[in-house]
Amino acid sequence: MIKYIFRRILFIIPTLIGISIVVFGIVNLAPGSPIEQKLQQLRFSGSAEGGGETSSRGAGATVSEEVLEALKKQYGFDKPVHIRYWIWLKNLSTLDFGDSFTYEEPVIDVIISKFPVSLQFGIFSFILSYLISIPLGVFKAIKNGTKFDIGSSVALYFAYSIPSFMLGIFLIVFFAGGSFLDVFPIGGMYSDFYDEMTTTERFFDRIYHAILPLFCFTIGSFAQLTILMKNSIIEEISKDYIRTARAKGLSEKVVYLKHALRNALIPIATGIGSFLSVFFAGSLLLEKVFQLDGIGLLGFNSILSRDYNVIMGLVFIQSALMLVGNLISDITYVIVDPRIDFE
Repeated sequence: MIKYIFRRILFIIPTLIGISIVVFGIVNLAPGSPIEQKLQQLRFSGSAEGGGETSSRGAGATVSEEVLEALKKQYGFDKPVHIRYWIWLKNLSTLDFGDSFTYEEPVIDVIISKFPVSLQFGIFSFILSYLISIPLGVFKAIKNGTKFDIGSSVALYFAYSIPSFMLGIFLIVFFAGGSFLDVFPIGGMYSDFYDEMTTTERFFDRIYHAILPLFCFTIGSFAQLTILMKNSIIEEISKDYIRTARAKGLSEKVVYLKHALRNALIPIATGIGSFLSVFFAGSLLLEKVFQLDGIGLLGFNSILSRDYNVIMGLVFIQSALMLVGNLISDITYVIVDPRIDFE
């Protein structure tokens, strides 16, 4: 197993480099560079200079050659694309993704500033999904075919099918002062007078603001995991070793929870490694609906503004977390079922 882990870690490095090359090439080939964005700002602010005029591609603004060259040097576009990539790759050793063109500060600081939203909703939605879906899936398997199983399945399929952002809109309309009840805040992470609160009041204020968006973040994965858990249990109880356990006179509780559950958890273990990605969990539509300034909104705005360094930083970190998470999922397989061998 140690050799397998070592091989996987070595494989992660060229995979990340390959991903970065593809993404770097795509973002640099996309129309509308940061220079063109800046030229538009200069045009609308009326600060473009005259003399020796040249037109920027697609920007619709005329600036002097000196200004254009200065902008290229400022954003690092005075070098060929392969040189720019090599410089970016070398700076990764210190987690230096460069400066954001939009925020004009280091990319890593920009990403960290958006961290609280992703951290709060990512971790809690992940924990709630597993804490609720596993016991509910087991109970549905035990009650398979009963009214409870049928009714809960209908509710789960409905929850899975409705888009999370639409659910968020409905919750705001019905429970956040839209047209019916005014029980929860309409959005944001905390109240306007948050700084004047005590530590305990701040804690409960954040929970109060997080209830509706957390419900929307959790509902889709919760429904999927519950059905997966139920089907996995049903598949296991039809196998010979379960019939043998029942023939020995073991109670149904022992059969389900001691014998069937461990093997049924193997498909569930697939998603365990994704817990790393919860640190960068972001949903653009949910963040827009609930007025949350998180990773999803940062990525969307960075694409619109052609903030290449932020885009590369987000893609690289999320790719690294995904690859490491896949490795953790494989290790979890072995923990759940020692019969699995990756050697």
